[in-house]
Amino acid sequence: MQQTSTIILGIESSCDDTAAAVIKNGKILANVVANQSVHEQYGGVVPELASRAHQQNIVPVVEAALKKANVTKEELSAIAFTNGPGLLGSLLVGSSFAKAFAMGLNIPIIEVNHMQGHVLAHFIEELDSVSSTKKPNFPFLCLTVSGGHTQIVKITDYFTFEVIGETIDDAAGEAFDKVSKMLELPYPGGPILDKNAQQGNPIYEFPHPKVDGLNFSFSGLKTSVLYFLKKEIAKNEKFREENINDICASVQKTIVDILIKNLKKAIKQTGIKEVAIAGGVSANSELRKQILNLQKMGCNTYIPKFEYCTDNAAMIAITGYYKYLEQDFATQQVVPNARMKL
Repeated sequence: MQQTSTIILGIESSCDDTAAAVIKNGKILANVVANQSVHEQYGGVVPELASRAHQQNIVPVVEAALKKANVTKEELSAIAFTNGPGLLGSLLVGSSFAKAFAMGLNIPIIEVNHMQGHVLAHFIEELDSVSSTKKPNFPFLCLTVSGGHTQIVKITDYFTFEVIGETIDDAAGEAFDKVSKMLELPYPGGPILDKNAQQGNPIYEFPHPKVDGLNFSFSGLKTSVLYFLKKEIAKNEKFREENINDICASVQKTIVDILIKNLKKAIKQTGIKEVAIAGGVSANSELRKQILNLQKMGCNTYIPKFEYCTDNAAMIAITGYYKYLEQDFATQQVVPNARMKL
């Protein structure tokens, strides 16, 4: 029987979230994520524990996504999965499941770059077209910001990506997490720092790094915050607790200002006025506010829905959908790549 619909199962397991999503003809039917609370006591992701939790979660999560989408496994056109970048053990769980499941169903597999997925999350359509967000027009610039990546990417079409600026050391998301640890905030630190920042004022100044071109650097900022805290706590041992909201607001403003400064330079250099953000840090309230301010420069701005900012399988499924239309399939010999380039 000839298939009239393209139904993609997406699987995401690059870090500590096990996720599965179902997309039919570009529209999202289900997006299920299982978080791993096991890492909270360690203050960060423990790779070995993450891969074990993925093994426990992968079957129930896929089952839940298919059930929510009201789709049987026999109706699937292909299975898309994150093949990198990410934690190798975590990637292995998702890729191994995808390959075995697809082989059993005799359908193609599609490997997806995690960061490409974050960018193409902007093209996910809701069943209710009214709630679907606007899609960027090609070409557009995308600031992709996560715990492992900080890049400015020029996107010409669904498959043509050019990184025109990136971090030379630490990612912005990592800076948020490391500063959160210094402030003794619970894990995950980034969202909690953001919450505290909304109740404070950015009264403390931290230096901006001097980096060539459109590149970023955040290692110096972390060191600056560390010495600042040591100096102030030496004068008042309760300084951190008494000024936590203002410290958070100051650090957050510094990181976002560094990001926006380079993004503005990229807009001027390329002349592209279509501007999007993507990645886990795109959920940050200050960054979302500053991106909207670019409209004063005549830019059209695009911000993904919160559920498509952090790691999710909907972004993998939508990327898989566009690759399926191009018949861009992987072989069973494909292996995960922890450092896959965009």
